[in-house]
Amino acid sequence: MVFSSITFLVYFLPVFLLAYHLVPHKFKNGVILLASIYFYSWGGPKFIFVILGTTFLDFFLVQTMDGQKTQGAKKVYLILSLCLNLSLLFYFKYCNFFIENINALLGSDIGWLKVALPIGISFYTFESLTYVIDVYRGVHKPLKNVWNYQTYIILFPKLIAGPIVRYHDIADQITNREKNYTPDVKLSGFLIFCIGLAKKTIIANTLGMQADAVYKLSPEEMDTAAAWVGALAYTFQIYFDFSGYSDMAIGLAKIMGFRLPENFRNPYTSGSITEFWRKWHITLGAWMKNYLYIPMGGNKVSTTKMYRNLILVFLFSGLWHGASWNFVLWGAYHGTFLVLERLFLGNVLKRLGKFVAVPFTFLILVTGWVLFRNEDLSYAFHAIKQMYSFNFFDGKFALNNDFTWMAIVAAFFAFFAITETTKRVQDGIYGEKFSKNAKWAAVLMGTVLFYVSLSYISALEFNPFIYFRF
Repeated sequence: MVFSSITFLVYFLPVFLLAYHLVPHKFKNGVILLASIYFYSWGGPKFIFVILGTTFLDFFLVQTMDGQKTQGAKKVYLILSLCLNLSLLFYFKYCNFFIENINALLGSDIGWLKVALPIGISFYTFESLTYVIDVYRGVHKPLKNVWNYQTYIILFPKLIAGPIVRYHDIADQITNREKNYTPDVKLSGFLIFCIGLAKKTIIANTLGMQADAVYKLSPEEMDTAAAWVGALAYTFQIYFDFSGYSDMAIGLAKIMGFRLPENFRNPYTSGSITEFWRKWHITLGAWMKNYLYIPMGGNKVSTTKMYRNLILVFLFSGLWHGASWNFVLWGAYHGTFLVLERLFLGNVLKRLGKFVAVPFTFLILVTGWVLFRNEDLSYAFHAIKQMYSFNFFDGKFALNNDFTWMAIVAAFFAFFAITETTKRVQDGIYGEKFSKNAKWAAVLMGTVLFYVSLSYISALEFNPFIYFRF
């Protein structure tokens, strides 16, 4: 079940919200847990037992770890928990990739039954890791109730597409969030959810159909115009799809009294790749920084080792997105530009100013998304080559009827907050303070977006879930 489905919007969500708001506070976590189990079981009935089983074991491993008197003893339980979570991630997500590459490298034929990928495994594995590591570091005490811990891990708004919520950012809210049960917070949550739904169903799906149409062309049928349309369509699709899901998660959580961290902050207005990664998938970037980059030495090492750390972190980031070489190369691509910006490119872009740096950075990003989108590397390289070859011919490429105006809408909203004035307008829409008139406007805006989104879902059969492999 996904947020942008009729089943979720018309049946699951109203029933859940009604039950959640009717029961006393002490039973709300129980309602969340049962709803989350049902939500995940809808698409992965077998894998829900994997999540419940591992979270149950993790809870008691961490409880035992916290009770140890020496760091050495604590480290043993830390390693056990890390091995449990990472081995499951490797088995389900990377075993197929590993076996296929071993066979290709050695010319062998290792027999292997393909392993199905549990939806959202990368997201909830990373959250499990934050729990044990934060407790080990003494950042926060462990939860005392196993059901509360499972509520943290499988809280359905963030379960399958993030944000990746660090344990200490939400630990206190698991047991006490009554202060967030205010009309303004709930109204803000409703509006943010509807904005995210519109991003996904109206903008991302429309552009996604065009991207798919382009990347179904054979290499011989793709000219420069088609290559650029496909690249731009996917560039905006993945942003509005991913940020739309994050908005829906944050909005739903607000309605329930939780405050989840921001995950996107107008990334396409960035003037460098370094700035882009401070604004794109913010919670993944924070995870990589706190649990990988800094433990490797971060910036507190020699310059050569710092560059090595950056490349390794982004290779890992690419692999996190999917078990395929195009993701690894995409990570290396971004890591290379981060190194170049520290060497000289960052200073050059600052001197050139925002009106040169932003388009230049956007061009780098669009090119990178072609690599990200296409698992067939030869096809991806051909598409990138066509983008810059200025090779126009009368191929079989045709524009989707709605593509042009939707691309304009997407560009407008993607770059809307590029000025301080427009950014303040955006912050006001996403804020929690409403005047009397603003409340009515928020209700009206949210309701219109909700029903227009429903009409798009009903009318279009195209409604992909692109985070399945994440």
